[in-house]
Formats: sequence, C-alpha cells, structure tokens
Amino acid sequence: MPAERLWIITGAEGFLGNNLVRELLGRGERVRALTYDSWPQPSLAGLDCEVVPADVTDEAALVRAFTTSPAIRSIVVHCAGIVSIASHVSKAVALVNVEGTRNVITACERTGVSRLVYVSSVHAITEPDPPRTITEVDDAAGFDPDAVTGEYAKTKAEATALVLAAGQLDCVVVHPGGLIGPNDFAESHTTRLIRDAAGGQLTAVVEGGYDFVDARDVAAAIVTAALEAPKGRTYLLSGAYTPVAELVNTIAELTGRKRRFTVLPLWFARLTAPLAELYYRIRRTKPLFTTYSLRTLQSPSDFSHARATEELGFAPRPLRQTLADTIAWLGLQPT
Repeated sequence: MPAERLWIITGAEGFLGNNLVRELLGRGERVRALTYDSWPQPSLAGLDCEVVPADVTDEAALVRAFTTSPAIRSIVVHCAGIVSIASHVSKAVALVNVEGTRNVITACERTGVSRLVYVSSVHAITEPDPPRTITEVDDAAGFDPDAVTGEYAKTKAEATALVLAAGQLDCVVVHPGGLIGPNDFAESHTTRLIRDAAGGQLTAVVEGGYDFVDARDVAAAIVTAALEAPKGRTYLLSGAYTPVAELVNTIAELTGRKRRFTVLPLWFARLTAPLAELYYRIRRTKPLFTTYSLRTLQSPSDFSHARATEELGFAPRPLRQTLADTIAWLGLQPT
C-alpha cells in the first residue's frame, strides 16, 4: 500500500503559497499550510487545510511542523521569503531568505522529508554578458550572489546554492518570473498597478517591461515538478516579456477605459525615483517604482521555459486572460 502523502507549504499565506494550496486541494491532496504567525489568514480562509504557525527563522518550529508519522510521505515546498524592490533593504531579507532556507534544509534532513521544492527567482541567475536567452543552471557553483544585482537577487542566489549543495536531500528548484494573477491578498506592486489602472487612478507608467507569469500556472508546475522531476533539477517558470505600457493598455481595453496615461522617459523616472521612495516611505505605502525596480524593468528578460514545457507540460496562459481574471477578483467592473 503506497504511503499517504502530505504537502507542507512554507509561506502558505503568500501570493504563490495560497495559490499552491488551492491547486493541491483541487487535486484532492492533503495540505499542511505553514504561516508566519497565528493570526487568521484571509488568503487561507475557507480552505480545507491544516494551518500551522511556523516562522522559517525558527529551526525548532520548522522541525515540529515537518514532523509526521513514518507512514506519511511528506513533500515540502519552500515558498516563504521576503520580496523587495527597495534600493536598500533590511537585514530581515537575508535572515528570512538565506538563513530561513538553511533552516528549512536542516529541518527536512532531521525529519526525513521525502522531497524539497525550493521556490527561487529568475533573478538568482546571473545575467549573461553579452545578453542572450537565459536558461537553467543546475549546479550550486553556478549561483554567485556577487554576480547579481540587488539584495533580493543576492539572497535568492545564495539560498539556491544552499539547496543544490545539500547532497543528501532530494530537492528540485523552480525559478518563477514576475508573479501576477488572482488571490494576491497582500497586493504586490503588480496587483496594485492593475488596481490603479483598472480604477482610472494611474496617470503615468515608466519605460521598460518585465516577464509576467500567472501564479496559478506556477503553482501547477510546482506540483508536477515535485512529483516527476529528477533530483537536483531546476526549472525556469517564466511567462512572456510585456512592456508596462502594453500591460496598462490591455487593462484599459478590458475595463472599457480610455488610455489616459503618460509614458515617463527612463531618465526622468531614474531622476525622481529616490524622491518617490522617500515620499512613499513617509506615507508608509509601497512605491510603484524605485531605483532598483527601474533597473529591473531595463534588465534582460529573455527567459526560456522550454525545459519546463518539455518536462513538466508547463504552458502559461495568455496574459490577457490573467489580467481579466485579476480584475474580476479585485471586484473592478468595466465602465
């Protein structure tokens, strides 16, 4: 008789985490959702899963959360992490993204977890020089924090190397692009952009674009990778490069609004970014763009998900469909 299967998800209350929980429950799987604290999580409300508070910076708490009956085959998906587009980030980013991942690895080894799926980032991979299509890196030595830009990218590169270097652990790594889609309860910068554009509050966008991918498609690919991928395999889960102006134009079409926004030249956006960061810091709200995010919008975004498509059947849905679903989830009706 095959062992019973339990999925343990860190950061389950987050954007990708709660979409993954929904994907697994839709497949009839048993899920233990690990959350940062014990407060009720709106993103998990009404979902038939076991919710366990477990901070990834607390190794003992992770060991307790990962412990199961010997008859159960457990799969851990490590989604927890801090994403920041600030030019300067706090030490908490390294504590959670690097030391938290180290704790997850140790807890997996101590409790006999059968497989770990680590959610990295496309930014953990060093940008090729000269620019060319970016593909997977399968060895720990290929991830160099000093070769990537931004503290978020550096911490994800370091953490990815830790996972791939854990030789005794059966692990798989996925590198999602820019997540977009419904169920973003904390409202990432992209979801806020969609809300503002759909509601008519957005008056200007900056030059550049990004690789956007539906969080639901990433969640489905994670499940397949966990069940079918060879040990140590890595996958780029990217979507398609889309200029920000095109994204906003599509939102205008979907909501029946006129296109009333200005495309700010990059030099102007760079000049005003530090002031914008200060302004939003004073208001205690997230800025729509920062010096680091502007750099990201201009960085190489030619990511290939050919491996994931061939081996996992990964087929990201059209961005227009994702935007329509997100607008509906936000409750924004066409004018």
